[in-house]
Amino acid sequence: MSPAPVIRFSLVIPAYNEEKRILGLFDSITHFDGELIFVCDGSDHTADVVEAIAKSRLDLSIRCLRFTTRLGKGGGVIAGLTAAQAPLVGYVDADGSTGIDEMCRLFGHLSSSDAVIGSRWVSGSQLEIKQNWLRRLESRGFNLIIQILFGLSYHDTQCGAKVFKKSAVDAVLPHLIARGFEFDVELIWRLSRAGYRIEEVPIAWQNKGDSRVRKGDMIRMLAGLLKVRLHPGTP
Repeated sequence: MSPAPVIRFSLVIPAYNEEKRILGLFDSITHFDGELIFVCDGSDHTADVVEAIAKSRLDLSIRCLRFTTRLGKGGGVIAGLTAAQAPLVGYVDADGSTGIDEMCRLFGHLSSSDAVIGSRWVSGSQLEIKQNWLRRLESRGFNLIIQILFGLSYHDTQCGAKVFKKSAVDAVLPHLIARGFEFDVELIWRLSRAGYRIEEVPIAWQNKGDSRVRKGDMIRMLAGLLKVRLHPGTP
């Protein structure tokens, strides 16, 4: 019996109620030299669709994690990263705004960094389909708040395309308290506080619309970030 292949990458894809567009994501993935971990915590049939595709796409290594209760964006990513088996891990949005080839390119940057953030707002980024002006204004305003609260100089903490060395992630995951969309900021902040090298690189990105972030989510994000900042804990 030949030994099981070594998993090089684990890519987490939080998939909350993504039944209607998850097929499009799979259609865009022609290859991936790693495992795809889908975290399904919604009320629709996303998990059923993922598991059916896993049986037919034998060229891909697909795992589906089912949860009966809502985990939140951060909670879903944490569950996926905890289950990941590869030395290099990451997560990407299920809407397909960032292609699988771009994620592979980000993984390549981990040879000189502990974490890599895909960014839509640095020189060299390619925005094929841009967000509307209101969404861009909200994004820039939110980023300014992040810089003030946490002293982070990164231009785009919320882009759903990030990769890490598993050892770095494992060191800070137990200390994370955010479970919503503010999770990205806390993860980057705690990695930075722990002394890990974080690189922000331009990315090719296209807005797929139907954003999962609503007005109420923005308020909860800010409240969650204040909680993190006022009760930082360790590291």
